[in-house]
Amino acid sequence: MEVKIGVQHAPREITLESGQSAEEVERAVAEALAGKAQLLTLVDDHGRKVLVPADRLAYVEIGEPTARKVGFGAA
Repeated sequence: MEVKIGVQHAPREITLESGQSAEEVERAVAEALAGKAQLLTLVDDHGRKVLVPADRLAYVEIGEPTARKVGFGAA
């Protein structure tokens, strides 16, 4: 699952590939925005944790992973 996180006052977004389902990511974002958690905590495919303060979230985009193309192709 590809997740893009926009952080207030940060020039770049955070992009990660996560093994979590879309529902799990959405639940974590909703809890952070509702004040149940002070941090949005997600885990990427390599087991690294990404922690973002809930009050700094600008947006979260949840989508399918993008297939990386290899080689020379005119697509």
